[in-house]
Amino acid sequence: MQPPLRRKFSPPFFSAASTSFSMKPTTAAAAAGGGRKSGNLSVFVVAMSIFIFGCFMYNEDVKSIAEYPFTRPTQEVQENETDFNFAGGDQNAAVSVVVNSRTVVETEVEGSSSDDDDQKQEVKSTDPEIETNVEENNGGGGGGDDGGDDEEEEIIEHPAEDCDFFTGEWVFDNVTHPLYRENECEFLTAQVTCMKNGRRDSLYQNWRWQPRDCSLPKFKARLMLEKMRNKRLMFVGDSLNRNQWESMICLLQSAVPRGSKSLSKTGSLSVFKIQDYNATVEFYWAPFLVESNSDDPDMHSILNRIIMPESIEKHGRNWKNVDYLVFNTYIWWMNTAAMKILRGSFDEGVTEFEEIPRPVAYERVLTTWSNWVDRNVDRNRTQVFFMSMSPLHIKSLDWNNPDGIKCAKETAPILNTSMPLNVGTDRRLFAVAANVTKSMKMSVSFMNITALSEYRKDAHTSVHTIRQGKMVTPEQQADPATYADCIHWCLPGLPDTWNEFLYARIISRP
Repeated sequence: MQPPLRRKFSPPFFSAASTSFSMKPTTAAAAAGGGRKSGNLSVFVVAMSIFIFGCFMYNEDVKSIAEYPFTRPTQEVQENETDFNFAGGDQNAAVSVVVNSRTVVETEVEGSSSDDDDQKQEVKSTDPEIETNVEENNGGGGGGDDGGDDEEEEIIEHPAEDCDFFTGEWVFDNVTHPLYRENECEFLTAQVTCMKNGRRDSLYQNWRWQPRDCSLPKFKARLMLEKMRNKRLMFVGDSLNRNQWESMICLLQSAVPRGSKSLSKTGSLSVFKIQDYNATVEFYWAPFLVESNSDDPDMHSILNRIIMPESIEKHGRNWKNVDYLVFNTYIWWMNTAAMKILRGSFDEGVTEFEEIPRPVAYERVLTTWSNWVDRNVDRNRTQVFFMSMSPLHIKSLDWNNPDGIKCAKETAPILNTSMPLNVGTDRRLFAVAANVTKSMKMSVSFMNITALSEYRKDAHTSVHTIRQGKMVTPEQQADPATYADCIHWCLPGLPDTWNEFLYARIISRP
């Protein structure tokens, strides 16, 4: 049953009506001695007026009882006299009140000038909490907030906790995606601005990930900023986590006034600050999470990479008192089959090392990391995420394209998800990460982005990027076999989807 909008009769209206219903005998009638008759007539008219008014009220009560039974929901929908503000004075908006995941109460906004007064939109939610939603016809555009001054009253979508976000398919959607425009995000680096760097096709921006058994909530920048008020969100890891960090900045910055945001860098830490919310989105460079000879945030192109698997405090002191921690480490492990382990400390000038198999070293590092998290992170304050492996697309034969050159000139994802796919991801490291995060005392969300990202051979920066700080030249672009970057991703693009996963988990937590 649908609860109706309650109508409220104001005292001034009632007083005016009562005044109009009262009648006085005319002077002529009084002079003729018809006072008693006129008085009877006045009483009769007043009685009839009250009777008609009572019928009207009775009819409204009957309608109310028919539409709204005496048994009420256990929770109140809203204050009875809530005022809805519509941007631009739009009177054609529909108000949808979600009572539970299966019941939607829809009412029209009075005063509509549209002829189609019955047009309504149903809003579905998996959240048992009672929400309100105001939908406006804003003419389309990206799927994120537009950054305007007028706040929308929209439903807060909470996905089911047991929903598997990571099993699904890529759906072409040029209505809601991209979630922002490349030229509207001033904080993107030249490494990821593929269109600006000469890429001619843009369809890679229009693919939306659709989970099989649920849907991802629409990314609401203002809601995310409210969750982040007086808080810190930090990405820790290698350049793929920096890729995702830039994506998150672009998803949020459109809802922040120009004078209220800034970007600064000090050593390994880059900080995007949102003054109005006293919030930060940060990136900390630590490609192996533990100490290594590649920790310099600017000069780290070292082929002979050496790590200290049990040494993490130097980095870890920078991760304390953070509210949302997002870790990754993978791509820097992939240039050799064995890892070099330092016998001693970099501070002591030690240069001797031993080599051990990559999976063994990876497990040692993640064990050190997990112990640090369990000891130093407040589980009542901080949410911790671990991003799984971001794949490479180096051999076009991996997706049955004998005429391809690495990922260059790929313009569409792999849509046949039933096809066995092997693009060279080290599944041994994936298994280590999944097992370690599952065995920790601290609750860590393992974000399984690997398989869904393996389908996105089209989304890499390829030759539309920079190499060692310099833009790839036209001559180099003509040689993708040598110069194509099939590791990093264009923005807008795939990392936005990874952040949609983070967003869904963050807003779901009280």
